[in-house]
Amino acid sequence: MSYRTLDDLEDGQRVLARLDLNSPVSVGVVSDNRRFSRHANTVSDLVEAGHRVALLAHQGRPGRDTFVTLEQHADILEDHLDHPVEYVPDTYGQTALDAIRGLEPGEVILLENVRMTDDELPEREPEEHARSDLVTTLAPEFDAYVGDAYSTAHRKHASIVGLPLRMDSHAGRVMVAEYEANSAIATREFDGEVTMVAGGKKATDVIEVMTVLQDKVDNFLLGGIVGELFLRAMGHDVGRDIDENDLYESQWRANREKIQSLIENHPSDLVYPTDLAYADGNGERAEVTAAEVKQRDHDYLDVGSDTAEQFADIAANSSATFVKGALGMFEDERFSLGTVRVLEAIGECDCFSVVGGGDTSRAIGMYGMNESDFSHVSIAGGAYINALTGKSLPGVEVLKRDV
Repeated sequence: MSYRTLDDLEDGQRVLARLDLNSPVSVGVVSDNRRFSRHANTVSDLVEAGHRVALLAHQGRPGRDTFVTLEQHADILEDHLDHPVEYVPDTYGQTALDAIRGLEPGEVILLENVRMTDDELPEREPEEHARSDLVTTLAPEFDAYVGDAYSTAHRKHASIVGLPLRMDSHAGRVMVAEYEANSAIATREFDGEVTMVAGGKKATDVIEVMTVLQDKVDNFLLGGIVGELFLRAMGHDVGRDIDENDLYESQWRANREKIQSLIENHPSDLVYPTDLAYADGNGERAEVTAAEVKQRDHDYLDVGSDTAEQFADIAANSSATFVKGALGMFEDERFSLGTVRVLEAIGECDCFSVVGGGDTSRAIGMYGMNESDFSHVSIAGGAYINALTGKSLPGVEVLKRDV
């Protein structure tokens, strides 16, 4: 990879680091999550090298309940660092500049939510962002920029693509780890079979990934809404809405042709659920084979036991396994079997393994598995999809300039 990292920084610099601390917010309370612990590694290394460190991050979007200040984020990050992090209620005004200029070696400040500025959110080319007030004000105050916000690297926002054009730029620990692991399916060659767990609710995203990677993946293990839509295409009476949620019909219309193409061109690569699980009249888990489904009168909330064992066996005997989407509604323990059984099998084998960000990765902690058992557990969503499909990530590409 042709970009500089933290290891290329001389000690004692004035450093501006862009993190992604975006987190769930409930009734105004910001939740701790793995993003804080991951980014704390980057910040810790900067502190140990005696840098004066200012952090930029975002939370939510204007108009949403999650659009709050970063005051709580500073406290959470401080706990992970076991080192003071001062919250500054300003991004690039005089209050922010005073705080930046007052930094001593090893000190850390977190500037206000960068999305509270007018310059940040418009999707623009790096050169245009580099001329913004946000960038032209902050850049002269620092010796170096550290891009660590991999989860937002697919966005052309000012702090992601504008600042690196004005500064000596480096990739942080999260940026390097995420990019190299998530792009491996598109860039690396593996000795044995490559398997992808293709599930979740966002079937459109997953089917796009499948379409791009159809010649690189040997086994697509189909579950969740994705699995039902493929079963529907094969003539089973599943993958249909039984209420007004429109989770299935809209995605069926959008992806029907791609599904049919995958079935026609790669029939041996598609591994369908042979049984499905649902809640019976008593609220207990019940299972039915796909062949026995005659009409859609249940929400199918997990793959069945036979499918879970078949999928687990395939994943465990693969050279590389990538997980994009859960196989069922694992948040409900009754319907966690498919997702958990397959993740456990992946964690126990010696294969190269990447678990996608978002909901699926939460199952690891919920059910007592260890992240260290997997090659990489991503904290990214959209950027993970872009990397899987080989698409350019603006926040990565800008770090490669002039290297």
